[in-house]
Amino acid sequence: MEAIRAQINKNPLITGAIAGAIIGLIFGLIFGWVIWPVEYIGAYPRDLVYEQKVEYMRKSIEAYGYTKDAAQAKLRYDSLEEGDQILTEIVQNPGTLPPSLILEYSTAVTGTQAVGSPLTPIPGTPPVTQGVEATLGVPASGTVEEEPQEERSLLSILLPVLCVLLLAIAGVLAWLFIQRSRKSSGEETTPVVQAPDTVRSATWTDYSTPGVESPIAQFLASYKVGDDLFDDSFSIDSPSGEFLGECGVGISDTIGVGDPKKVTAFEVWLFDKNDIQTVTKVVMSAHAFNNLAIRQRLEAKGEPVMSEPNAEIILDTQTLQLVGRVVDVSYGQGAAPDESYFDSFILELSVWPK
Repeated sequence: MEAIRAQINKNPLITGAIAGAIIGLIFGLIFGWVIWPVEYIGAYPRDLVYEQKVEYMRKSIEAYGYTKDAAQAKLRYDSLEEGDQILTEIVQNPGTLPPSLILEYSTAVTGTQAVGSPLTPIPGTPPVTQGVEATLGVPASGTVEEEPQEERSLLSILLPVLCVLLLAIAGVLAWLFIQRSRKSSGEETTPVVQAPDTVRSATWTDYSTPGVESPIAQFLASYKVGDDLFDDSFSIDSPSGEFLGECGVGISDTIGVGDPKKVTAFEVWLFDKNDIQTVTKVVMSAHAFNNLAIRQRLEAKGEPVMSEPNAEIILDTQTLQLVGRVVDVSYGQGAAPDESYFDSFILELSVWPK
């Protein structure tokens, strides 16, 4: 689940696609089942269930008794595909249909000799007109029933409203997506992320001059105010991959109170796997270096060095030598004394074997 969330946060397009799919599904269901539901029309009598086919033939017999249209009766009879079986059942169970009408209908649709006299109205028998009209869907007046005007007017009102609503929702989603994208872009300006950008733009010392031995390792440590957990460390390996030691830079001391921390000194250290002691020097701001109380307090951590562009910090162990160079330094502004805390600090670390 966490992996899915990470992917969604990393790719806002996924969030937009999922949201769009859900909204599209909801509106599709509303349109498909409420506004424009599917209407099944034009089905054939042969598609009816058997009981409805029997009822259809009964109504066809009633219609024949009313119209005497043998061709139409034959057409309806043939459309059932099971006409013989259904007609036999109706003959055996005529219900309210006069037997004489059934026999006359049978003669008209099957061509067999009619048995009995032509159909005559039976006293007390309800007229078949109403049943025929209801079954065949033909209005008594002979006119076609029109769609209710009220229903059409309601649809004409709802459709534009829903279209506007869809556009509004799409606009809101687009705005949210843009805001989230801007927010994601803004996160790239945090101090922790700014530091690597500064490192990439920094100029490294070129040790490829003839007669000068190149270091076996070279690093850049970059600090930006607000990075309160700043602590860069690097592994020192030989060209063959053998581990030789480590070096790094971390916050040594701060000045004042509140966040972010106002860093006034950094510790630069070198660890040699062949030496029992880690060597450390303290790179101080100009204010800290010139303040006797602060300087004496920090001397307990290591030899003090004032931070200024191109200042060098040299650390020696039994088998390694580290040369640190201040590539860039700038101080913060505010209520604190001038040049008392760092706004940014870049230190190059180069290591040679002895």
